Amino acid sequence: MKIAPGSANMFSNTMILVDRETGVNYLFFQSAGAGGLTPLLDPEGKPIITTISDEE
Repeated sequence: MKIAPGSANMFSNTMILVDRETGVNYLFFQSAGAGGLTPLLDPEGKPIITTISDEE
């Protein structure tokens, strides 16, 4: 999980989540009682993938 700098306050939260199996990055946004999750895509429309080591 990576927290976007300056994005958290009392009413909203923005995070980048990384699936530990696939490495796919997702943008999560939550505000008050609602939220959403979507994969992050590169300019070609392919998912952004982060390599995760076993130590992390």
